Amino acid sequence: MLLWIRTQDKKSLLNVKEVTVDKKKITGVVGTASLDDWSKVIGKYDSEKRALEILDEMFTKLAEHTDTAVTFTMPEE
Repeated sequence: MLLWIRTQDKKSLLNVKEVTVDKKKITGVVGTASLDDWSKVIGKYDSEKRALEILDEMFTKLAEHTDTAVTFTMPEE
C-alpha cells in the first residue's frame, strides 16, 4: 500500500515508506540508497504527545482502507 502525505506546510506531497516520531517532529522516509535513508520532516508540533496522536490518526486511516494508495494531510496544529 502506498501512503501519500501532504506536509504540514502544504508545500510537498510525498510517498513515504516509513513514518517516525522524534520528540515533537514527525519524519517520513521517502527513499533509501544503500544503507542510508533519505527522510524529510513532514510536521512539527507543540509536544511529543500531539505528534503521537497524529501518528495514531495515520494508523487508523491506513487500517480503515484497503485501497492501493491512501492520502493523509498533516494537521497544522
